[in-house]
Amino acid sequence: MNICFIGGGNMATAIIGGLLSSHAVSKEEVRVVEINAESRARLREEFDIEATDDLAQGVSGSEVVVLAVKPQQLRELCVDLKPLLQGQLVLSIAAGIRAGDLARWLDTQSIVRAMPNTPALIRKGVTGLYALPGVAQAQRDISESILKAVGSTLWLEREEMMDAVTAVSGSGPAYVFYFIESMQQAARELGFEEAVARHLVLDTFLGAVKLARSSPEDAATLRARVTSKNGTTERALLRMESGEVKQQIVAALHSAAERSKEMGSELGRDHAD
Repeated sequence: MNICFIGGGNMATAIIGGLLSSHAVSKEEVRVVEINAESRARLREEFDIEATDDLAQGVSGSEVVVLAVKPQQLRELCVDLKPLLQGQLVLSIAAGIRAGDLARWLDTQSIVRAMPNTPALIRKGVTGLYALPGVAQAQRDISESILKAVGSTLWLEREEMMDAVTAVSGSGPAYVFYFIESMQQAARELGFEEAVARHLVLDTFLGAVKLARSSPEDAATLRARVTSKNGTTERALLRMESGEVKQQIVAALHSAAERSKEMGSELGRDHAD
């Protein structure tokens, strides 16, 4: 499976590292097209793979082309990429760009759209995947195997659900970090040194997630088990409820999904529109 990554940033680097460490591909089967010379040098040093700034050279002989550039750069890239494609599977990890727009720009139906999240950098990510109807099962399997190198995957039957994936898991790590940040601030204000506050909060999150994953009970039940009548946890949760924290979190995710829809429309608009 010869794979060409167009763009050699953090997510592409994470996927390449996952593929090579799991022996899903050999280093000879991976090449990267990257315009930044320092990034090319870093990729060669880290993985001993071919890295070039020549798009035609990179795409030639590939079976899979992974689009890993910034969304704002993708429309212009497709102009140059279109005449170079010869039936390759195109796997896009560019946020917000709809598969149908890519198909129109590249004149191919072999498009899979993916939305990984940043824990992919440590191979603990989760990725939503959507394939156009023309994508063969073998190509779907290839797409899944590439993203499984950095975590778990979830196939979506309707592309509009990608906006929900973006809101929940794509942006989700930021919400978790926000809560961690808040708890660490409280811990410091309660008298702990920075290092101790970090240790207490991060291990609390880690333990709670592991408990939730291992338990057949839902999160509401697990929360209730920690909440004694008239106890400390109840006092804290009542304060959160009075501030409508849960409602605000739910509303925030709806806002993120709505923004994802807007970005899809904005980024998918042709210059002539």
